[in-house]
Amino acid sequence: MDNYGLISLLPILVVIVAAVITKRAAESLFAGTLVAAVIFAVGESGFATAFLHPLTTSVLDDGTVVNIGVWAVWFNTILDTVSGSAYYIIMFGMFGTLIRLLDTSGAATGFSDLGAKVIKGRKSTYFFAFVLGVIIFVDDYLNALGVGVATRKLSDKHHGSREMLAYVTNSTGAAVCILVPFSSWAVLYMTQIGDLGIFKESGFSAYVHSIPFMLYSWLALVLTLVFIFIPKLIYGPMKKANERAEKEGKPFPEWYYADGAVDEITTDKHAGWWNFAVPMLILVISGLGCAATGVEFDIVLWLIIAVVVEAIMLIVQNKLKIGEFFDNLFDGFKDMLYVTILVILAFGLQAFNDNLGLTPFVIENVEPILSTAIFPAVVFTVVALLSFATGSFWGVAAISFPIILPLAQSMGVDLYVAIGAVASATAFGSHVCFYSDAVTVTAAATGIKNIDYAKTAIPLIGAPFVLSIIAFLILGVAV
Repeated sequence: MDNYGLISLLPILVVIVAAVITKRAAESLFAGTLVAAVIFAVGESGFATAFLHPLTTSVLDDGTVVNIGVWAVWFNTILDTVSGSAYYIIMFGMFGTLIRLLDTSGAATGFSDLGAKVIKGRKSTYFFAFVLGVIIFVDDYLNALGVGVATRKLSDKHHGSREMLAYVTNSTGAAVCILVPFSSWAVLYMTQIGDLGIFKESGFSAYVHSIPFMLYSWLALVLTLVFIFIPKLIYGPMKKANERAEKEGKPFPEWYYADGAVDEITTDKHAGWWNFAVPMLILVISGLGCAATGVEFDIVLWLIIAVVVEAIMLIVQNKLKIGEFFDNLFDGFKDMLYVTILVILAFGLQAFNDNLGLTPFVIENVEPILSTAIFPAVVFTVVALLSFATGSFWGVAAISFPIILPLAQSMGVDLYVAIGAVASATAFGSHVCFYSDAVTVTAAATGIKNIDYAKTAIPLIGAPFVLSIIAFLILGVAV
């Protein structure tokens, strides 16, 4: 992996600027990957070869195939990304299938009806979503699916905006997954920490000791509650979205109503609340069981099991026919086509960022300016921005921990604080990166587009981000 220096930032800047101008996420990611391909091809083979021979590949003496033309670089990188994304294609398809089954059978409505017995307004709806998000802590994908599907009808009923629901859903997702040491995030991070051999204690123990210092996650949860119960404090585009839903009775963004384009699943069926609860419990309990036994949590496997169990339950209750199950299966994959394309492009951009050496370049240039006092704040800020730029939270953590923790140890910085800074930063990335898989699943579950989430949620997420920088500065001086 080469280090292309400052120019490695250009693809990310293109994505952000294009998204702001066009308000379209997939097209912006596509543009970013093209720019990255041009930079890499020109850097590896020169301008003339890159453009005059765009389809050219070269075979080295050891048999390695090297892409040296612009088109060859872009196409083969994206092709490798697609071939390596089969797991995610199936995962998103099964998410779509489960959402379809829960919606078309009336299972989601049945669960909403149960919640409606105690939920009497917008605030209690959002708080219900918040509580569900805390309970479903095993995985952020599962969190987004369960919370979004379970509460969106309730939110509509009480004239809440889908944008606010998406914000609440995603703001609990990664934050809770970081803070609970039995989630998919925590298990991965504590494994990385333990493998470094820096701590005398286990990676689990070190991670647990660092939880109080995961300041962004704590602040994100607290401010989510503040915005739920004191809506007057909400500002920016989210305030306008909430006013649209409350005063005009339009829970969706305006594009949803253009030319009568109302296409969300509607059904008159009402299935018992247990038809929603059982597949959710299968996923949550399987995740807890895997965490407790040290077995990797394979969410695709358990999604398939949850879908099969849900289908059998509905067929036995005469709520679903076998032919309808397959219709839901195919429609579920179709529903997630845009989501899948978006995530594949995001993974492709991540691959280009790795080729250009984006993460090492940023970290290497930040290290010389670090001091003990500002170490936590700088680490949090840099890793947070890298997480946002790359959309790869676990990948950034995997690169950052081996660099940050030994550096913190040599400088005499509290290692638990350093872990907290890195973990907090990746949670921020999951909340703010509008083209990431986490936001994509959240948007799909709440029925909006990624760009709708970006316009409304990012300004609110800015509050805990700024407060976290201040808190880490204070912590750095105090500790």
